[in-house]
Amino acid sequence: MAPKYAQDQPAGFTNRIERVAIVGAGGRIGSVLATALLKTGKHTVTALTRQGSNSELPPGVNVAAINYNDESSIVAALKGQQFLIITLAGFAPPDTHSKLVQAAAKAGVPRIMPNIFSTDDSNAALVSDDPLSADIKGITTSIAAAGLSYTYLVCSLWYEFSLAMGPLWLGFDFANKKLTLYDDGTTKVNLTTWELCGRAVAALLSLKELPEDANDTSPTIDSWRNQPLVISSFLISQLDIFESWKRISGDQDSDWTIEKVPSKERYQQGMEAMKNAQDPMSARMGAAMASFVRLYYPNGGGDYESTRGLDNDKLGLPKEDLDEATAVAKQMVDDGYAAKLYAKAAGGS
Repeated sequence: MAPKYAQDQPAGFTNRIERVAIVGAGGRIGSVLATALLKTGKHTVTALTRQGSNSELPPGVNVAAINYNDESSIVAALKGQQFLIITLAGFAPPDTHSKLVQAAAKAGVPRIMPNIFSTDDSNAALVSDDPLSADIKGITTSIAAAGLSYTYLVCSLWYEFSLAMGPLWLGFDFANKKLTLYDDGTTKVNLTTWELCGRAVAALLSLKELPEDANDTSPTIDSWRNQPLVISSFLISQLDIFESWKRISGDQDSDWTIEKVPSKERYQQGMEAMKNAQDPMSARMGAAMASFVRLYYPNGGGDYESTRGLDNDKLGLPKEDLDEATAVAKQMVDDGYAAKLYAKAAGGS
């Protein structure tokens, strides 16, 4: 595709994104993205919500009620929007994403950030082994087939979420103060906070949409057309996280029981649990166990900043403080975040 320049656009073209629609703005990551966009003062954010939804939305967000079984309602809500961000819960109906893409095409929304928050999608072995890996090729192909462009996030695991969710994720059993190290616990992987995801999306959508002309080499939104935005907060090991936890909690080594498990052995345990599960929730827990530990295979693709680099500096993203992020996770643990999320997922709400 020939490059597009602002100077070649029709009269009235403004070289910026001002109107952003978000699906899932009441959810955890969706609310972070909406809030970050609003903080810039450059964007109007409209939340697409199910008719009758009582989800709490960030202050300042406009609301457009839709019916997923009535495409015209989605098209009407998306009319005039310049960018659509889709965040969906794991228990959303499988055709929801496709419905949104098709409606966006009919509404004339040119750009989409799909429901992809990926580990290193350039590592074929990692993608193949990960039972929770998003169908990136299928999703992006469907967007391109609809005549739209896309940008998705490669951000690896969400740090505070993964730490707070319990032992199946990063190996931390806070209730029993037991830490399961994968191999020796020193493998470093990229992890990203929700906060940095929000900052990255806000920074991206605050750039010029297109280069002014052929001589303009500054970053633009179009620089990531049909490409991932690759970001990370930290490159850290389980033991790095444990040291941070001790600093912010006051715990000592003697307060914890530490065991070591070969990462490949734990991966197989997770896959077996997924295959032999008697219900969807148990299957998902087994898949999560396998998915998360797979990232910790030595040289297994969890460290992608060393192989493909990051876009952090291009967007002017700040360096983050690990202990501050760990403190957020600790508050989530203290508030019983994981148990509440499990209950919500089990209820299908």
